[in-house]
Amino acid sequence: MKTEVKICGLKTAEAVDRAVALGASHTGFIFFPKSPRNIEPDDAGRLAARIRGKAKIVAVTVNADNDDLDEIISALSPDILQLHGEESPARVLNVKAVYGLPVIKALSIRDADDLRRIEAYIGIADRFLLDAKPPKGSELPGGNGVSFDWRLLEALDDGVDYMLSGGLNADNVGEALAMTGIRAIDTSSGVESAPGVKDLVRMDAFFEAVNRAEAVIGKHAAVAGRNT
Repeated sequence: MKTEVKICGLKTAEAVDRAVALGASHTGFIFFPKSPRNIEPDDAGRLAARIRGKAKIVAVTVNADNDDLDEIISALSPDILQLHGEESPARVLNVKAVYGLPVIKALSIRDADDLRRIEAYIGIADRFLLDAKPPKGSELPGGNGVSFDWRLLEALDDGVDYMLSGGLNADNVGEALAMTGIRAIDTSSGVESAPGVKDLVRMDAFFEAVNRAEAVIGKHAAVAGRNT
């Protein structure tokens, strides 16, 4: 099974085009003024038009109100909304009812207690994005380039649909895939040369690392199948 890859925080035509050419399943546009990856809705809409139908278009917001969501959705026409703030289960339900779009709910993880927060959103969010808790002093809920202990994910019910995020880059994504068995990942800072600046070479390296890991995992699965 092919790994779904979301490249988040896209701001340029070159980065959007490369992400899709490399096989990204999802492209993320961030609407959060404090982020170096923030983009204006109209600019995001123009970029999304280049790749519509080739990858899922995700609008990433942080505690956005309906006025903000109205503007973003009108300009972008996203396939999915990602709520990356402190949105409650009731707020997620409200957003789904108002806009009729699937919702990815992002949760910040540091320990097992954080992971248990998923329970309140099961049956409400369509998918989860599990990111590392931001380091002390950071105003960004994501994109901080830090990871959490992936061994915590062993406690998750197999029926929980999630994407893994937090500090993934070409050097560690293979380990993440092998350790967790996850088939959907998200990266932003891991393919940047500076905050908010996507690096095409690093994007290439990230996808190469994913492809290598998939080949190794597939080979191991084939051997295990022959031995059963």
